[in-house]
Amino acid sequence: MSRLTPPRCFASSRNHLALAICMATITPAMAQESSEAQDGAASGVLELGATEITNTQLGSTTEGSRSYTTGAMSTATKLPMTMRETPQATTVITRQRMDDMGMTSINDAIAATPGVFLSYASGPGRQTYYARGFEIDNLMYDGIPSGYNGVGVGVQPNLAMFDRVEIVRGATGLVTGAGNPSAAVNMVRKRPLADQRVTLTGAAGSWDDYRGEVDASSPLNDSGTLRGRVVTSYRDANSYVDGAEEDHGLFYAITEADLSDFTTLSVGFSHQKDKTNNFWGASLVGLDGRHQDLPRSYNPGTSWENKEQETNTLFAELRHQLANDWKLQVNADYSDLNAIFSGSYQSRFAADRSLQRTVWQAKYDEHKIGLDSFVSGPFEALGRTHELVVGASKRIADMNTHSYSPYVTTWPVDGGKPDFTRTGSKRTVTTQDGVYVTTRLSLADPLKLILGGRLDWYDYDDKESSTADYKVTRNVTRYAGLIYDLDDHHSVYVSYSDIFTPQDEKDSSGTPVTPIVGKNYEVGIKGEYFDGALNASAALFRIDQENRAVETTPLGCPQAKCYDASGEVRSQGIDLEVQGALTENWQLGAGYTYARVHTIKDAKNPQNENQRFDTDMPEHLFKLSTVYRFQGPLEKLRVGGNLSWQSRMYNDIPLDNGSSYRLKQKAYALTNLMAGYAVNENLDLQLNANNIFDKKYYSSISTSTQYGGDTYGAPRNLMLTAKYSF
Repeated sequence: MSRLTPPRCFASSRNHLALAICMATITPAMAQESSEAQDGAASGVLELGATEITNTQLGSTTEGSRSYTTGAMSTATKLPMTMRETPQATTVITRQRMDDMGMTSINDAIAATPGVFLSYASGPGRQTYYARGFEIDNLMYDGIPSGYNGVGVGVQPNLAMFDRVEIVRGATGLVTGAGNPSAAVNMVRKRPLADQRVTLTGAAGSWDDYRGEVDASSPLNDSGTLRGRVVTSYRDANSYVDGAEEDHGLFYAITEADLSDFTTLSVGFSHQKDKTNNFWGASLVGLDGRHQDLPRSYNPGTSWENKEQETNTLFAELRHQLANDWKLQVNADYSDLNAIFSGSYQSRFAADRSLQRTVWQAKYDEHKIGLDSFVSGPFEALGRTHELVVGASKRIADMNTHSYSPYVTTWPVDGGKPDFTRTGSKRTVTTQDGVYVTTRLSLADPLKLILGGRLDWYDYDDKESSTADYKVTRNVTRYAGLIYDLDDHHSVYVSYSDIFTPQDEKDSSGTPVTPIVGKNYEVGIKGEYFDGALNASAALFRIDQENRAVETTPLGCPQAKCYDASGEVRSQGIDLEVQGALTENWQLGAGYTYARVHTIKDAKNPQNENQRFDTDMPEHLFKLSTVYRFQGPLEKLRVGGNLSWQSRMYNDIPLDNGSSYRLKQKAYALTNLMAGYAVNENLDLQLNANNIFDKKYYSSISTSTQYGGDTYGAPRNLMLTAKYSF
C-alpha cells in the first residue's frame, strides 16, 4: 500500500505582491496500485480541503492599492496592456499619489507629471498644458476625448471624482482623432466599491483655504449586483494675491448594475461649478523690458472681475462579455457648459505708453456629445494567439459665444466696471466621426507587433459665415509598435504614431490648407519589477509637425491673406521615468525629460529656422514624488514629498527704440514635504508643506511691454487634512 504525502503549505512574498497557497491533507490510503490497475476499482477517496489563493497583483484600478503605478492601462491603443507592453512613454497619477500630495484639480496632476509643463502664460487662471513642446488640446474622460482650451473655456476637472489620470506622451491620434502631437490625458472616474464605505475629509490651509469632501459607496441590494457611489466636495479659498478668491463645488454620482453574469451597465452624473476673480491679468514688465519685482501679493486686476463656469455631465458605460473571451464596450458622454468671463488686464497700447486697462466680457454655452464603441478579443492565426480591437467614435461640440461691448484697450486703470452690453452671438458646430482598428500580433514568444489605423471625418461649421467652414474627409491615422522581450523583466521597443490638426487658413484657390500632421518616432527600453509593482522606462523621441500654415499672399489671392502648408517644427529629446514600489513600504514616481523644440521650415520668416520654437517653456524638466511608510513602533507614520526642477525660460521683449531685452526666469527647484499619521483604523491626519524654502519665482513671464505676463508662483504654504473612514 502506498500513501500520498500531503504537500506542505508555502507562502512567498515580493514587496507588496504576495501569494499564499495552502492545500489540505489528502486522505485516506490508496488501494494497491497493481490491483486498481487490473480491475479499475478505486479503493480510496481523494479529498481536497479548503484552498486559499491570495494574489494582490495590481490591476487597472488604483484606489486602495497604495501604489504609484498601475497594472494595466488602455489609453494608448484601447488594448489593456501593462506599461512595459505599451510602446510609448506612459505615466499614471494614481489615487494614492493624488492623496499623498494633496492634489485637488487636474492642474495639480499635470504639475506632477513628468514631461508635461503647466503654463500660466495667458494669466493666473487660464492654464494651458504642454508635452514635448506642443499644447495639449484634448482631455479624455473614461477614454472619450473632449476638446480642451485653457485660454478659453477649458474646465479644470475636480480630482475628487477620479480614480487615476493616465498620460501617454507623443502623438495619440489613434485614440483621440484630431489634436496636437503632445499627449493624451485620460481621466478615469471612480467606480462603486463592492463593500460599504464612507469617507469624510476636511482640510484647512494657508490664506483661509478650506475644503470638505464626502465619498460614500455601498451595494444597493443584498446580492451586490446593484452598487452606487456619491462624491461631493466644496472648496472656498483666498490667495496670497491681494483680494483674490476662488471656490469650487462638485457633485458626482454613479450607479453600476450587473444586468446578467455577462453584462454590466454604469450610469453617472457630475455637476462642477468653479468661480474665481483672478484669472486674466498678470503683471507688466517695465518699458525697458525688465521685471518690476513687485510683491507676490500684488494684484494687477480689479475687484469686479469674475470667471464662473458650471458643467453638468451625464455619462454611461455598457460592458458585455461575448463568446470566446471577446467583449463589447460602449461609452457615451454628454456635457453642458455655461460660463461667463468678465475680466481686464493692465496694458500700454496708447502711443505714449501710458498705463491703461483692457476690458472684456463674454458668455459661453457649449454642448458636447461623445460616443465610443468597440469590440475586442483574441483570435488564432498561424498557430499563435493574437488580439484585435475594432471600434467607432463620434464627437460633437456645439458652441455659442455671446460677445459684449465694450472690448477696448484704453479703459482707465481706475475706471470701475464697464456697463457691458451684449452685442452679438456666434455659433459653431464641430463634428468628428471615426472608425479604428488595432491588433497585437504575437510573432514569437518574445516578439509582439502592434498595428493600428483610423479614418476620420472632421467638419467645422460656422453658422454665421459659410466662408469660415472647413472639413477634412477620410484622414488616415497610423500606429505601429514593435516590442521585444529581452528577459522576464525588460523589453525594448520602437514605435511610430501620428495625429492630424485641421487648419482654417486658405490657400490661393480659397481652399483650406492641408491639415497639420504630427509624426512621433520613439525607441526605448522598459523594465517591470516585483511582478509589476515597479515600472521603469527610458526613451528617445522625435516629433515632426509638418504642413503648418505659412502666409504667402501671392498676386490674385481671393481673400485678405493666403497660406501654404509648408511650415515644419521638430521636437526631439529623451524621456526617463520610474514609478511604483522600491520596497514594500516605499513608493516613488520620478521622471526627467529633455525636449528641444525648434523650427525646421518657415518660408515667411526664414530667420526662425533652426531656432527655438517657443522660448518661454523649459527644455529640461525633472519631477519626483515619494512616500515612505514606517514599520514597527512607527507603523502609523508616513513621510514623503515632491521635488520639481525646470531649466530657464526667456523671451526677447521688443522695445520701442527698436532693440530688445532678453527677459529670463532662471532655472529653479521647488520642494514640498508631507507627513501623515494614522491615529486609528478610522482617522488619518496629514500635513502638506509646499515650497518649504519659500522660493520666489515666476511661473510665467511676459512677451511684451504692452500687456502683462509676469505671474508669480505661490509662496510657502501649509495644508492640514483630516480623513475619517468607516
